Amino acid sequence: MKAQYKEIEEKMNKTLDALYREFGTIRAGKASPSVLDRVTVDYYGAATPIQQLATISTPDPRTLMIQPWDKSTLKLINKAIQASDVGINPTDDGSVIRLVFPAPTEERRKELCKQVSKEGESSKVAIRNIRRDAADKLKAQKKANELSEDDLKDAEKDVQELTDKYVKLIDKAPRGGAEGLDIAFLHPKSTCSVLTELCMPGK
Repeated sequence: MKAQYKEIEEKMNKTLDALYREFGTIRAGKASPSVLDRVTVDYYGAATPIQQLATISTPDPRTLMIQPWDKSTLKLINKAIQASDVGINPTDDGSVIRLVFPAPTEERRKELCKQVSKEGESSKVAIRNIRRDAADKLKAQKKANELSEDDLKDAEKDVQELTDKYVKLIDKAPRGGAEGLDIAFLHPKSTCSVLTELCMPGK
Protein backbone atom coordinates (compact mmCIF):
# COMPACT_ATOMS: atom_id res chain seq x y z
CA MET A 1 0.00 0.00 0.00
CA LYS A 2 2.92 2.35 0.64
CA ALA A 3 3.81 2.34 -3.06
CA GLN A 4 0.17 3.08 -3.90
CA TYR A 5 0.03 6.02 -1.46
CA LYS A 6 3.29 7.35 -2.90
CA GLU A 7 1.83 7.25 -6.41
CA ILE A 8 -1.31 9.10 -5.28
CA GLU A 9 0.73 11.78 -3.51
CA GLU A 10 3.01 12.20 -6.51
CA LYS A 11 -0.04 12.87 -8.71
CA MET A 12 -1.37 15.43 -6.22
CA ASN A 13 2.05 17.05 -6.03
CA LYS A 14 2.16 17.38 -9.81
CA THR A 15 -1.27 19.04 -9.74
CA LEU A 16 -0.06 21.52 -7.12
CA ASP A 17 3.15 22.24 -9.03
CA ALA A 18 1.14 22.84 -12.20
CA LEU A 19 -1.05 25.32 -10.30
CA TYR A 20 1.99 27.20 -8.96
CA ARG A 21 3.44 27.36 -12.47
CA GLU A 22 0.13 28.73 -13.72
CA PHE A 23 0.14 31.34 -10.93
CA GLY A 24 3.67 32.26 -11.95
CA THR A 25 2.46 33.25 -15.42
CA ILE A 26 -0.15 35.63 -13.99
CA ARG A 27 1.01 39.21 -14.42
CA ALA A 28 0.17 40.74 -11.05
CA GLY A 29 2.25 43.91 -11.13
CA LYS A 30 5.40 42.39 -9.62
CA ALA A 31 8.27 41.35 -11.84
CA SER A 32 8.61 37.57 -11.90
CA PRO A 33 10.87 35.62 -14.29
CA SER A 34 8.22 32.90 -14.49
CA VAL A 35 6.02 35.14 -16.71
CA LEU A 36 8.53 34.28 -19.45
CA ASP A 37 8.26 30.51 -18.95
CA ARG A 38 6.01 30.10 -21.99
CA VAL A 39 7.97 32.44 -24.25
CA THR A 40 10.25 30.74 -26.75
CA VAL A 41 12.70 32.27 -29.20
CA ASP A 42 13.19 31.10 -32.78
CA TYR A 43 16.90 30.36 -32.40
CA TYR A 44 18.43 28.71 -35.49
CA GLY A 45 15.06 27.20 -36.32
CA ALA A 46 14.44 25.76 -32.85
CA ALA A 47 11.91 27.06 -30.30
CA THR A 48 14.25 27.87 -27.41
CA PRO A 49 13.21 29.07 -23.91
CA ILE A 50 14.57 32.52 -23.04
CA GLN A 51 16.13 31.03 -19.89
CA GLN A 52 18.50 29.06 -22.15
CA LEU A 53 19.67 32.20 -23.92
CA ALA A 54 19.94 34.84 -21.21
CA THR A 55 20.24 35.69 -17.54
CA ILE A 56 16.95 36.97 -16.10
CA SER A 57 17.03 39.13 -12.99
CA THR A 58 14.80 41.52 -11.01
CA PRO A 59 16.78 44.68 -10.16
CA ASP A 60 13.67 46.07 -8.47
CA PRO A 61 10.16 44.71 -7.66
CA ARG A 62 8.62 45.99 -10.91
CA THR A 63 11.45 45.47 -13.39
CA LEU A 64 12.59 42.34 -15.16
CA MET A 65 16.02 42.53 -16.80
CA ILE A 66 17.07 40.08 -19.51
CA GLN A 67 20.76 39.97 -20.40
CA PRO A 68 21.47 37.74 -23.43
CA TRP A 69 24.67 35.70 -23.27
CA ASP A 70 25.05 36.36 -26.99
CA LYS A 71 24.13 39.92 -27.97
CA SER A 72 23.09 38.72 -31.42
CA THR A 73 20.01 37.13 -29.81
CA LEU A 74 18.81 40.39 -28.23
CA LYS A 75 16.51 41.34 -31.12
CA LEU A 76 15.20 37.77 -31.38
CA ILE A 77 14.32 37.75 -27.67
CA ASN A 78 12.71 41.19 -27.95
CA LYS A 79 10.62 40.02 -30.91
CA ALA A 80 9.52 36.85 -29.09
CA ILE A 81 8.35 38.84 -26.06
CA GLN A 82 6.41 41.27 -28.25
CA ALA A 83 4.68 38.36 -30.00
CA SER A 84 3.79 36.64 -26.70
CA ASP A 85 0.89 37.17 -24.29
CA VAL A 86 3.13 38.72 -21.62
CA GLY A 87 1.42 42.06 -22.21
CA ILE A 88 4.48 44.22 -21.49
CA ASN A 89 6.31 46.14 -24.21
CA PRO A 90 10.06 45.40 -23.88
CA THR A 91 12.72 48.08 -24.18
CA ASP A 92 16.41 47.51 -24.85
CA ASP A 93 19.58 49.55 -24.82
CA GLY A 94 21.54 47.27 -27.13
CA SER A 95 22.84 45.16 -24.26
CA VAL A 96 19.89 44.23 -22.04
CA ILE A 97 16.11 44.06 -22.34
CA ARG A 98 13.89 45.51 -19.64
CA LEU A 99 10.26 44.80 -18.85
CA VAL A 100 8.64 47.31 -16.51
CA PHE A 101 5.48 46.02 -14.82
CA PRO A 102 2.92 48.74 -14.00
CA ALA A 103 0.97 48.52 -10.75
CA PRO A 104 -2.37 46.79 -11.48
CA THR A 105 -5.47 48.96 -11.63
CA GLU A 106 -8.51 48.16 -9.47
CA GLU A 107 -10.17 46.52 -12.49
CA ARG A 108 -7.07 44.43 -13.16
CA ARG A 109 -6.90 43.36 -9.49
CA LYS A 110 -10.49 42.16 -9.72
CA GLU A 111 -9.64 40.15 -12.84
CA LEU A 112 -6.60 38.67 -11.10
CA CYS A 113 -8.62 37.61 -8.07
CA LYS A 114 -11.13 35.88 -10.33
CA GLN A 115 -8.35 34.19 -12.28
CA VAL A 116 -6.58 32.99 -9.13
CA SER A 117 -9.87 31.67 -7.77
CA LYS A 118 -10.71 29.89 -11.04
CA GLU A 119 -7.30 28.22 -11.29
CA GLY A 120 -7.47 27.15 -7.64
CA GLU A 121 -10.91 25.62 -8.07
CA SER A 122 -9.80 23.71 -11.17
CA SER A 123 -6.86 22.28 -9.25
CA LYS A 124 -9.08 21.25 -6.35
CA VAL A 125 -11.31 19.39 -8.81
CA ALA A 126 -8.21 17.66 -10.19
CA ILE A 127 -7.12 16.63 -6.67
CA ARG A 128 -10.58 15.22 -5.94
CA ASN A 129 -10.53 13.31 -9.23
CA ILE A 130 -7.27 11.69 -8.14
CA ARG A 131 -8.99 10.71 -4.88
CA ARG A 132 -11.94 9.26 -6.80
CA ASP A 133 -9.68 7.20 -9.06
CA ALA A 134 -7.75 5.95 -6.03
CA ALA A 135 -11.00 5.01 -4.27
CA ASP A 136 -12.21 3.10 -7.33
CA LYS A 137 -8.93 1.21 -7.47
CA LEU A 138 -9.13 0.34 -3.77
CA LYS A 139 -12.68 -0.96 -4.18
CA ALA A 140 -11.55 -3.08 -7.11
CA GLN A 141 -8.81 -4.54 -4.92
CA LYS A 142 -11.39 -5.29 -2.23
CA LYS A 143 -13.61 -6.99 -4.79
CA ALA A 144 -10.65 -9.09 -5.92
CA ASN A 145 -10.07 -10.08 -2.28
CA GLU A 146 -6.75 -8.24 -2.24
CA LEU A 147 -7.96 -6.07 0.64
CA SER A 148 -10.11 -6.80 3.68
CA GLU A 149 -13.06 -4.58 4.63
CA ASP A 150 -11.02 -3.02 7.44
CA ASP A 151 -8.04 -2.47 5.12
CA LEU A 152 -10.34 -0.75 2.63
CA LYS A 153 -11.75 1.60 5.26
CA ASP A 154 -8.27 2.47 6.56
CA ALA A 155 -6.98 3.07 3.03
CA GLU A 156 -9.95 5.27 2.10
CA LYS A 157 -9.41 7.28 5.28
CA ASP A 158 -5.72 7.77 4.45
CA VAL A 159 -6.53 8.86 0.90
CA GLN A 160 -9.13 11.34 2.19
CA GLU A 161 -6.62 12.81 4.64
CA LEU A 162 -4.14 13.18 1.79
CA THR A 163 -6.81 14.87 -0.31
CA ASP A 164 -7.69 17.27 2.51
CA LYS A 165 -4.02 18.14 2.93
CA TYR A 166 -3.58 19.11 -0.72
CA VAL A 167 -6.88 20.94 -1.02
CA LYS A 168 -5.82 23.12 1.94
CA LEU A 169 -2.57 23.93 0.13
CA ILE A 170 -4.59 25.46 -2.67
CA ASP A 171 -5.64 28.93 -1.62
CA LYS A 172 -9.40 29.39 -1.50
CA ALA A 173 -11.33 32.00 -3.47
CA PRO A 174 -10.65 35.61 -2.44
CA ARG A 175 -11.74 36.04 1.16
CA GLY A 176 -12.62 39.03 3.31
CA GLY A 177 -9.58 40.93 4.52
CA ALA A 178 -8.84 44.05 6.50
CA GLU A 179 -10.56 47.34 5.74
CA GLY A 180 -13.33 45.68 3.72
CA LEU A 181 -10.96 44.34 1.07
CA ASP A 182 -11.17 40.94 -0.59
CA ILE A 183 -7.78 39.31 -0.87
CA ALA A 184 -6.14 36.45 -2.72
CA PHE A 185 -2.51 35.36 -2.86
CA LEU A 186 0.01 34.15 -5.39
CA HIS A 187 2.23 31.47 -3.84
CA PRO A 188 5.85 32.54 -3.09
CA LYS A 189 7.10 29.48 -4.99
CA SER A 190 6.00 31.18 -8.19
CA THR A 191 6.92 34.78 -7.44
CA CYS A 192 10.62 34.84 -6.55
CA SER A 193 9.91 33.99 -2.89
CA VAL A 194 7.60 37.01 -2.58
CA LEU A 195 4.09 36.43 -1.24
CA THR A 196 2.02 38.49 -3.66
CA GLU A 197 -1.24 39.81 -2.23
CA LEU A 198 -4.04 40.91 -4.52
CA CYS A 199 -6.60 43.27 -2.97
CA MET A 200 -9.89 44.64 -4.19
CA PRO A 201 -12.85 46.35 -2.54
CA GLY A 202 -15.19 43.90 -0.82
CA LYS A 203 -18.70 43.38 -2.11
